Amino acid sequence: MSYELIQVRTEGGKVGVVTLNRPKQLNALNNELMDELGAALKAFDADPTIGCMVITGSEKAFAAGADIGAMATYSFSDVYKGDYITRNWELIRQVRKPVIAAVSGFALGGGCELAMMCDFIIAADNARFGQPEIKLGIIPGAGGTQRLPRAVGKAKAMDLALTGRMMDATEAERAGLVSRVVALDKLMDETLAAALMICEFSQVAVMAAKESVNRAFEGGLADGIMFERRMFHALFATEDQKEGMDAFVNKRKAVFKNQ
Repeated sequence: MSYELIQVRTEGGKVGVVTLNRPKQLNALNNELMDELGAALKAFDADPTIGCMVITGSEKAFAAGADIGAMATYSFSDVYKGDYITRNWELIRQVRKPVIAAVSGFALGGGCELAMMCDFIIAADNARFGQPEIKLGIIPGAGGTQRLPRAVGKAKAMDLALTGRMMDATEAERAGLVSRVVALDKLMDETLAAALMICEFSQVAVMAAKESVNRAFEGGLADGIMFERRMFHALFATEDQKEGMDAFVNKRKAVFKNQ
């Protein structure tokens, strides 16, 4: 499939990489781009050779927000009947394999929300995060008021949502929004290394781990513990569990078959 607003490639035959590509608009997210992003991620998810995905932008901007020029003329009927955001942005939640956001430059508004939809964020030292929608007379609409407090706590999320200020990479890591901060020129090297490491493990176990962590993120402790326990039990029915434990006992490298 050909794309106009994203670039798609694979690394090491195992990692699917999607680069947002609207440089003049600082990768502002419009419906067309989000349609393409969803299609690319779903295609990688369905490809048995792909074990992990990466979403990135440019050095200047991961994504500076949703496309305000496109949004400015929308009415309530337009966004409600058109199922704006839900229709295509939420496709990311259907992806079962891990998705890493490699963020440099601005990740603001919808860009910050897109990064938070990924399973974790690796940030360059020039990254800036924020939810400045309040300056436009609206609030975040793609999870900013929900995922941000779960990541950084109520106080900091309120600070960002109500003042519209930006948070630099150091503060974002300290607050728990990003998993690690690296030098700008090392961002893709570090991210691809993490992605390729994930690809070395059993896809079944990796998807189970992702699903279990998301259950903790979205539900209560007791239900989450029971879900984790059942997933843990279920993995004993896989060939990869037998291979992994036999390799450990016999001091050799495991060769997983994703079965």
